[in-house]
Amino acid sequence: MSVFATLVERLADLLEPLFAASAAAAAIVVFTALVRLAVHPLSRAAARGAKARTRLAPQLAALRAKHGKNPERLQKATMELYAKEKVSPLSGCLPSLLQLPAFFLLYHLFSNSSIGGEPNELLTHDLFAAPLGGRWADALADGGVFGGAGLVYLGLFLLVAAVATFNFRRTRQQMASAPAATGEAVPGMGAMLKVMPLMSFATLITVAVVPLAAALYVVTSTTWSAVERVFLYRDMPVAGALTATT
Repeated sequence: MSVFATLVERLADLLEPLFAASAAAAAIVVFTALVRLAVHPLSRAAARGAKARTRLAPQLAALRAKHGKNPERLQKATMELYAKEKVSPLSGCLPSLLQLPAFFLLYHLFSNSSIGGEPNELLTHDLFAAPLGGRWADALADGGVFGGAGLVYLGLFLLVAAVATFNFRRTRQQMASAPAATGEAVPGMGAMLKVMPLMSFATLITVAVVPLAAALYVVTSTTWSAVERVFLYRDMPVAGALTATT
């Protein structure tokens, strides 16, 4: 069993006095939050880089208008601007990329029946009446939407929908308050900004098809991201915030 799996199992043992049979589910939520907390400095670095690039957006747009027909000159002028302002064009991308290994490891841990050739013991536990190794289809077959397991999924769907709705409304408000930043500087950005808020609702599909353990990871991570973005990008136009976090 992987090191991550062992850590989660031990965390479940610590939480058992509080959560009884649902201790493993609580451990997944807590462990996911701890991992997100550990990589939070990277998110902060990404936000700083995104804010710096957003600050330069008017100057970059002027360069595109001036050198749009000369790609080589445009690239050189853009690099000179970044160097002058001491901004790295990759400052927002690299921290996000460095987070991916941890997220992939966690998703692998919570969505596979075996880890390192051994049975994934995490999936043998339950969250109330729903097995962590089961899926929504299993819950529907065993009691339906309002059965014991079905109600667990219904709660998760409601939480995901609430977070997605919050993200959607917040983005719409930012677009209304900062129309100049919603896509004029980058071709196609306006259309993307109309679609991106809806992507949060795609998490509903993920929760419906993956094992419950993985669904708990996805819901916890998605909720964390929503709160983190409010904090990190609260003073940033929507275009820059969405570009940085996608």
